[in-house]
Amino acid sequence: MRQKGFLNKIKNIGPGTIVAAAIVGPGTITTASQTGAEFGFTLIWALVFSLVATMFLQEMSTRLGVVSRMDLGTAFRRQFDNPMLRTITIVLVISAIAIGNAAYEAGNITGGAIGLATITDIPVNIWGILVGGIAGLFLWFGNYKTIEKAFVVLILMMSLSFFLTALVIRPNISDILSGFVPTIPDGTALLVVSLIGTTIVPYTLFLQSSTVQERWKDKSGLQESRFDIIFSLIIVMVISISVIVSAAVAFPLGTGISDPTEMAVQLEPLLGSWAKYIFSIGIFAAGITSAMTAPLAAAYATTGVLGWKRDLKSTRFRIIWVTILAIGIFFSAIGYSPIELIVFSQYANGLILPVIVLLLMIVMNNKRLLGENTNPLVINIVGWTIFAITLLLSLNSFGIL
Repeated sequence: MRQKGFLNKIKNIGPGTIVAAAIVGPGTITTASQTGAEFGFTLIWALVFSLVATMFLQEMSTRLGVVSRMDLGTAFRRQFDNPMLRTITIVLVISAIAIGNAAYEAGNITGGAIGLATITDIPVNIWGILVGGIAGLFLWFGNYKTIEKAFVVLILMMSLSFFLTALVIRPNISDILSGFVPTIPDGTALLVVSLIGTTIVPYTLFLQSSTVQERWKDKSGLQESRFDIIFSLIIVMVISISVIVSAAVAFPLGTGISDPTEMAVQLEPLLGSWAKYIFSIGIFAAGITSAMTAPLAAAYATTGVLGWKRDLKSTRFRIIWVTILAIGIFFSAIGYSPIELIVFSQYANGLILPVIVLLLMIVMNNKRLLGENTNPLVINIVGWTIFAITLLLSLNSFGIL
């Protein structure tokens, strides 16, 4: 019975896969590839740490959506009775999510495009327009269930692409296990920051609190929704570790990677010509899924914080995500450097993340909004610790520390 129940839960996963797809974008693939190529398995622990931290934050967002029937943007708006504080919060959220997601979107579209360009003769900027167009069609014509199913398929595609590559390459298991021991060798500090910064993505908190309401209609779905997000983030962990492992085996230690498709080419001598295609398809899947989630999250966050109707088909909702998508397509089409876009999005993330985590912690301790479902002591300790770490990361990103 327990096994059957577990299998049924896996079959019913949904909103968590959308968050997973948002996290595993070109930025994550690039950073994980660079980490494995330069330092081998040494920094696997940083990736695991960041994903565990993400699980705690996403659980809070899940609980908020399922129990209170509010998305994070709405909760932020209702948190403050003072008109000035409320206005400041609204401006901060809209500015942060709009700027951050526009930066992410350009990198997402370009990242998906370079995956396809690696296995074709078509230039990246042309593929970028097509990738953006496909994402737009899904968001415009699809309902929530259709979009959710698309993400389940694409996450499965990514999982198989990257995990099979890591499996066939036959890494040394004991070497992999040694990477779970926390160490920060000389020269790895910035990569630790990058690994954490590309995993704890602030806009996914808005995405999760909104999409869980589409799937679960009342508090009875809380346990199932928690399983959904935790299981999906475990998949993210498998994918990301697989990329680090593949890069660690494929490249001599100390190799610098500026583009994740370099690893697709490097794997050919080890695994044959099929490796380039499998890995490039995985990169494309990472790009196209993230290209859909960034505009979607921006629309959910903005409509929630402004008190507008949260509806995929509403004019206001569509105007927001179309704007974010159009910015991404534009920068991709003009041939802007994908690495510069990814780096810029990480800096934007450094600015946004501590603000969002702070507001999330305030909301999750508001009994007026959540009643008995506010954060217990243990979750608060973990949450405030994550806030402190994200604040330090933000200061580090801007050279203050």
